[in-house]
Amino acid sequence: MLTPGLYNYWIVVILMMTGFYTLIARGNLVKKLIGLNVFQVSVFMLYISMGKVAGGTAPIYPEAGAEHSELAFSNPLPHVLILTAIVVGVATTAVGLALVVRIQEAYGTIEEDEIRSLDEEL
Repeated sequence: MLTPGLYNYWIVVILMMTGFYTLIARGNLVKKLIGLNVFQVSVFMLYISMGKVAGGTAPIYPEAGAEHSELAFSNPLPHVLILTAIVVGVATTAVGLALVVRIQEAYGTIEEDEIRSLDEEL
């Protein structure tokens, strides 16, 4: 039975396994990059889910006279780290797509099996 508060973790696991399967099972290099991106998004979702506290507010202190001892704050560090990871993920995807274009120009295909067979012929 699924616990109602843990649906986001189930979604993370499903996305992670889908991305990993696509990365491993597909021979097309573009599909491999898409699988890598799905895997990265699942990791982003995991970190953001862990940084959110139920009933938590932004870590901004209230006015000087207000009571703040019972407030729960969400941790902003995972969100900041994920911003950096998103930039790295976009750069990785751009480099990967540039490599796929160069491989297509050199071999005339982006299928992994065909590239290996062409390499073995040389």
